[in-house]
Amino acid sequence: MNLLANKKIGEKSLLLLCMLLCTQFAFAQNESNSASDVKTIFDEFMSYRHENKVDKALEALNEAANIAEINEDSKLLLDTYHQYARLFLEEGDRETAIFYWDRASILLRDTSYSYGQAFHLYLDAAIRYDEGNNFQALKQLEESRKVSNNRNLTNNILLLEADIYTNIEKYDDAIKNLHALIVNSDDKERAYLATRANLQLAKISITLDDLEEGTIHAKAALELAQKHGFAKEIKNAYEQLASIYEANGDYKESLMYAKGLAQIKDSIFNTEKAKLDADTADKIRFEHQMNELNKLQAKNEELSESKNRSEITAILTSAFLTIISLLAVSLFRNNQIKLKTNDLLYTKNKELELARDAAVSAMEAKTKFLSTVTHELRTPLYAVTGLTHLLLEENPSEHQKEHLKSLKFSGEYLLNFINDILQINKIDADKLEPLSIEFKLEKVLRDVMESLQQNANEQHTELVLDYDQTIPKKLLGDPIKLSQIFMNLVGNALKFTKNGKVEVIAKMLKKEEDQVRLYFEVRDNGIGISEDQQKNIFDSFEQGSIQINREYGGTGLGLTIVKSLLGLFGSTIHLDSEPGHGSSFYFEMDLDYEIKQKEEIAFELGPEEFQLKGLHVLVVEDNKINQVITKKMLTKKEITCDIANNGNEAIELAKNNKYDAILMDIHMPGISGEEATRQIRKFDENIPIIALTAISLDDSLESFYEAGCNDVVTKPFKPEIFYQKIGENVFRKKMKGTV
Repeated sequence: MNLLANKKIGEKSLLLLCMLLCTQFAFAQNESNSASDVKTIFDEFMSYRHENKVDKALEALNEAANIAEINEDSKLLLDTYHQYARLFLEEGDRETAIFYWDRASILLRDTSYSYGQAFHLYLDAAIRYDEGNNFQALKQLEESRKVSNNRNLTNNILLLEADIYTNIEKYDDAIKNLHALIVNSDDKERAYLATRANLQLAKISITLDDLEEGTIHAKAALELAQKHGFAKEIKNAYEQLASIYEANGDYKESLMYAKGLAQIKDSIFNTEKAKLDADTADKIRFEHQMNELNKLQAKNEELSESKNRSEITAILTSAFLTIISLLAVSLFRNNQIKLKTNDLLYTKNKELELARDAAVSAMEAKTKFLSTVTHELRTPLYAVTGLTHLLLEENPSEHQKEHLKSLKFSGEYLLNFINDILQINKIDADKLEPLSIEFKLEKVLRDVMESLQQNANEQHTELVLDYDQTIPKKLLGDPIKLSQIFMNLVGNALKFTKNGKVEVIAKMLKKEEDQVRLYFEVRDNGIGISEDQQKNIFDSFEQGSIQINREYGGTGLGLTIVKSLLGLFGSTIHLDSEPGHGSSFYFEMDLDYEIKQKEEIAFELGPEEFQLKGLHVLVVEDNKINQVITKKMLTKKEITCDIANNGNEAIELAKNNKYDAILMDIHMPGISGEEATRQIRKFDENIPIIALTAISLDDSLESFYEAGCNDVVTKPFKPEIFYQKIGENVFRKKMKGTV
């Protein structure tokens, strides 16, 4: 009997054991299936994230979060919150990123999970970096390394570190990290990390002006990004390559990548996609917030049942939760309105940015074009004016002389036009700054009037200077720009005044301890200007009317230049005029002066006093025609010369020969005239060096003087100015020794 009973007990025990094993196997199988599902979801999320499919990535994370909730898997939920935080941070939504980072912080309090702790520190570093706290971010990354040695996390730490090192200009450290990422063996993000590393290396190369290296890395990034469909990285690579080729002057390649970039933006980074991403993010965020509220409500109900809370407390709690729910719904609706407004603002801002960029590009292109054209025109114009001068010196017949004079006039007219365009572009490009040097105002005004006296004689017009002798003899300012102002004003007055009178008036209004306020006026009794024409007379290429332009000629830039130059001095031009009764242009200007006037020593030489015969000079010029013209002009004054075809030849000839002066062309192949001058100054500090240049918008007279030039003559030049400059610079040192 006992044996039978024992046998039955044994059978029951075996049956129970089998059932237990089956249950455990089924549970393990479900767990395995669940883990496999989660891995697939996270792989999909990673792929969507790399391809910038933010809405799909968020949906994948939401699915993983639901699985974590059902299985009460706190580690999985923690990983999900971390990925939410990273994704929102990458999309620029720091507020939402911090929301999920905080949720993860709460879970970490009750969960022992080293990888989760390490990733949490990594995200903290990313948030701090986004806030601009570079060194705090580096400290958090170091802490993250200590907690976990996960390969993927370590690689992401290397990438973020490289971004931070770049930000604080530790380029060597950044490059070291990035090269390690290019050859990484990450089983999750190998191609993506290599793409990001190449983009960052290209950015650093551009910053360090190594455009060749930048091109290599940008193209490598583009190839990887296109192969794997990394949308953001494709866009960034196109931007970098367009920028690099533009900087290299390869505008064809730059335009190709710029067009490619525009197509990518149109197809991928459009307003509809941004709105879809924002709607998905807002929907998921709202669901999570409502989930938190539901949890609180369930917990509250549980507490109410367990502790028999009073009916009033239940009502108040219910009311409180209702209010919170209504508030959440209200916030959600407000957020939707905000998102729509942001979408509209984003679109409008992009349109404005594109318009601004187009305007800036057009201005830069115009400036570069005009600078190049004006410079290139000056070289052949030098040949025209130079050959014309030489032919006029060779006693041509009367009918030839008439043609040559017409040619000379046309050349000088074209030169003035080029100079006006160059001046306007310098002003537009903010290339001009007023000087503050000592000068004699009366001499400046008299020099202007002497240079225009021939024009006055041709117009049978009297040219008069009314100068206030109480003005200090020496002032501090910019005599060159003042000369330009009066050359334009007086030249303009003479053009429109025949058989009349042009007055230049300079009066002192106020004198203080170290500054004077002066009044200037240029008055004529010419044709005058109507009230309608006065409104636009200071605009570029404006001369009042087409009839005036045809009758009197000119570019219409003179008064524009005057207005712009006076703006540099903080002054404004004014006009009073009446048709048939002449015009009056006037302005006021503040100028500094020295209280103690130095004793003057007069030893100025006039052009006719220079004995140029017998001088031996070095001409540095790469253009063969210009060599011939310059040599002939020197021969006219019985000056001998040697020719150097480039800067290197000039240096060798200057070392091995003795010259009275060097005439140095600035723009040459190989080393420039400026660099050749610097080299010559290393072994000869005294020889006069005169720069001959077809000056462009980017040239600076100050840079010529800093290189060691004694004077500058711009091509094409008038022969008398050419000879005057040679005489002044050769004989100035001799005269200084005798005074």
